[in-house]
Amino acid sequence: MHVHEPDVPAARTRLIVDVDTGIDDALALLYLVASPEAEIVAALCTAGNVPVDQVTANTLSWLEVCGRSDIEVAAGSQVPLVTPLMTTEDTHGPQGIGYAELPAASQSRSPRSAAQAWVDLTREHPGELTGLVTGPLTNLALALRIDPELPSRLRRLVIMGGCFHHPGNTTPTSEWNVAVDPEAAKVVFDAFSIVPPDRRPIVCPLDVTESIEMHPEHVARIGDVVGVPRSGELSPDSPRGTRSTADVPLVRHISDALRFYMEFHRDQGLGFLAHVHDPFAAAVALGTVPYTSRPATVDVELDGRLTRGTTVADLSGMWQRTPNADIVAGTRPAEFFDHFVERVGSYIRDLNLPPSKN
Repeated sequence: MHVHEPDVPAARTRLIVDVDTGIDDALALLYLVASPEAEIVAALCTAGNVPVDQVTANTLSWLEVCGRSDIEVAAGSQVPLVTPLMTTEDTHGPQGIGYAELPAASQSRSPRSAAQAWVDLTREHPGELTGLVTGPLTNLALALRIDPELPSRLRRLVIMGGCFHHPGNTTPTSEWNVAVDPEAAKVVFDAFSIVPPDRRPIVCPLDVTESIEMHPEHVARIGDVVGVPRSGELSPDSPRGTRSTADVPLVRHISDALRFYMEFHRDQGLGFLAHVHDPFAAAVALGTVPYTSRPATVDVELDGRLTRGTTVADLSGMWQRTPNADIVAGTRPAEFFDHFVERVGSYIRDLNLPPSKN
């Protein structure tokens, strides 16, 4: 078991972010643009929570309301490698962002595909970029078909996906991002078996991310940092679909997106809360969150009638194969949320300050 404490100060991390935006993907993007340790060189869009065109529109609009319309946004494949696409509007809303109503973006998507962007950017900046994938691994798998040497050029890869000693959230044994495109996940884990131990992919599975529970109080605390009065809008006692009246757009969008997500979790008997997997994975990529990890050889079940999409980890070397991942095994959620609230709240507050007259 390896223990990782936050870097003080954390080194600057240049990121390729691959998302299926998605409520918690949106929070991860906000966290990254709010983080001085992060530089997003591109946001690549994968079909997953919603179809890829909607993911791309969401990502463009969200980055613009976050003040970062300068980031390249590229669209990926419409479908997984083998199977038909399944989406999850019941979890994330018809447009993938809950009840939030984002303005249309003024910027256009990149002319190149997401897979080509993976290849081009790692060729232009070998050894400099960290990949962060918070959706299905389709784009990265397609990039590996173009250029199998890509893993040797990434500084590190962080994946939100899989589950090992925790029930699945899509089937009894599979996690959503892997279940959408199991073939792509297997391609990626197999391909990254060539990298040295200090560059193995870091996997953030449900075993840990399900402990990252966001509650209404966290949203209220973000508002406190911004200077938005508490109104109790994001409350389990408010009528279903209640919309925020906050006069700061980002606070309003966060509240409206998370209300849908919290209502979904309540409908599943989990309480009025949201499991925000992706911001935690973003913090792991930056080295700003404490966590423990274990090396393992990870493979993906493709043929099981009941277990397709299951991630299997050999922690003991039984397969006699070189470890190809470091699996995050634990963290301190309260510490993560203290950090997340202060960072995101401060960024939104500063973003909404009136322009200086000087």
